[in-house]
Amino acid sequence: MSGFPVIHTTFWDAVIAVPAIVVIIQLLKLKFSIPKFIIPTLANALGLLLSIFISHSGHLAAGIFMGFFYGNAAVGVYASIKTSIVSYLNKVQRKKST
Repeated sequence: MSGFPVIHTTFWDAVIAVPAIVVIIQLLKLKFSIPKFIIPTLANALGLLLSIFISHSGHLAAGIFMGFFYGNAAVGVYASIKTSIVSYLNKVQRKKST
């Protein structure tokens, strides 16, 4: 029985991989008319591909774990940014109407 793999979080994980997935997903949304409900699944698939084949190519278990991390983190970052922008725009709209 083998132990859990040691997974080191690097600069690549936090600063490059997650924003790259957000940007790639946004470009795909502009280029193709992708239904909204497919976007999180697509982000996870892209995260898995990046992680398994690029960042953790030597260890499949680490690649799968971090791939889901990349995809879900990208979805969370996008949702957070979108919520903040919508909230700000609503606040500005309310100030204009008063």
